[in-house]
Amino acid sequence: MGEQRSSIDVLAVRSGPWLARTATAAERNTTAVVAGPFDRVVWREVYEQSAGLRELAAELGSRHAHTDDLLTDVFLAAYQAAPRLREATAMAPSRLVNHQVVTSLVRSPDFAGLHRETAGDAYAAALAVLAQSSVLRGLLERSRDARDRAGQAEAARQNAVAAATAVSEAVRRAADEAGTDGTVPAPAADAVRRAIQAAEAAEATARQETRAAAQALAAALPGIRAAARNATASAAEAVRQEAALMRAWGVGAGELERMPFDERARLAERLRSGRLARWAELIGRFRQMAGGERARKVENATGELVGVTLGDDLSRVVPSELAVLGLPALRAVFAARYAAGELMLYDSRGEQTTGQGAVIACVDTSHSMYAEGPGGITREAWSKACALALLDQARHAGRDFVGILFSAADKIRVFRFPGDRPAGVTEVLDFVETFLGGGTDFQRPLGTAAALLEEEFDDTARRRGDIVLITDDACEVTEQWVRGWNDAKRRLGFRLFGVAITGPDATGTGSVLEALCDNLRTIDDLTDVHATADLFRVI
Repeated sequence: MGEQRSSIDVLAVRSGPWLARTATAAERNTTAVVAGPFDRVVWREVYEQSAGLRELAAELGSRHAHTDDLLTDVFLAAYQAAPRLREATAMAPSRLVNHQVVTSLVRSPDFAGLHRETAGDAYAAALAVLAQSSVLRGLLERSRDARDRAGQAEAARQNAVAAATAVSEAVRRAADEAGTDGTVPAPAADAVRRAIQAAEAAEATARQETRAAAQALAAALPGIRAAARNATASAAEAVRQEAALMRAWGVGAGELERMPFDERARLAERLRSGRLARWAELIGRFRQMAGGERARKVENATGELVGVTLGDDLSRVVPSELAVLGLPALRAVFAARYAAGELMLYDSRGEQTTGQGAVIACVDTSHSMYAEGPGGITREAWSKACALALLDQARHAGRDFVGILFSAADKIRVFRFPGDRPAGVTEVLDFVETFLGGGTDFQRPLGTAAALLEEEFDDTARRRGDIVLITDDACEVTEQWVRGWNDAKRRLGFRLFGVAITGPDATGTGSVLEALCDNLRTIDDLTDVHATADLFRVI
């Protein structure tokens, strides 16, 4: 055969299938999720910013092949608004296991709930990837045989493509050596025949490896689907918990979207590990309850008319009083009665008008506030949750809020949150996580609160602020201090609400609280957030 001469046309016909295969041997896709340049830029940026993602990629990559593509797919499936998967036939054989993993994730029952939280949110999508890391580790180990088989099929396919390319190259050389009548020298013709035989063998091996890889993938498929369900469920729960944690602490979705990745990650870690992290649900319940009370509250409501009283509210003056203004001689009398607050007004029963000055929460942080009450909730956690709801209340009304943490006379911290700008979450956390310890003294925190209201009055002429004293103890105050307190109260028109937190060892609220407070309530069940519901209707 080595001396046999053949025409170029005959050789071309025999090598035709391999020439066509070379022309169509396009590069297969290595990622399952169809993604544009913007999505890939987002993934690269998130990957660079997240130490957790980089560590996970390094760990998985040291044990398994192509895990970087898998992590990319898992992220993009969570991040894209409408993720679209490629057909399995468009994938490189070595990535078919990845394709099946991502397909199983997207088709899991919990994926829709997860996707609602992660779509368009790169941080949440990255969190979803990290939340699935433990399941992905186990899945990769259990599918090792299928992945190895897929890798062998990929190598066999590449060998078949290389063999087809060798046929094309042998035919080209034969054409170059062909005579004018199309006859190819024997050595060149033999080279073409050998290349065709090698390509046939490579193709047979590729088909065999592909079948073996498909069988291995089919065997692994039930485990992949079960693991994908577990991964999606755990990711959905992790993302929901973090979203609920952010909402509980009053961090809005818009604020999160504007927050840099690393800053958001630090915030989430602080919220999860802070001293009151266990009580995020309680804080959220307080804030929701206060929001509900705001929805029910009607400011300056006329209410039900129950009679006539005296005062200076022109919106409730009876018609006969207004008729006096029609007589020039009596207008001076009307003005004098108005100045003295002696005009006849309709009396009504309805909601009281709310305060206008600052809302100040004086929160006891003495040692006893660290004790646990019913349900395992500490008095500190309950009082801080109530204070945050008051912060929301002030923010909703455009009023300043001040948090005063106190214990002994020499221990006090003041946190100010002006009503004309957002309350920074870092400052809020500093306020909530501060605990002073020590004894209990009322005079200094209440005196500080009164001084702040006087400062506000001097600056803005605002009166009628509201002070809320939250404590589990009673202490004595001096007679001189009480006189100064009462003078400030008359001058500034503020109100003092008291919340006395009791427990199994409590001895009562004490006469000092009863004497000082305009409105005092006693709380003996820290699980009952509704015990202070009326507080949010009148503040």
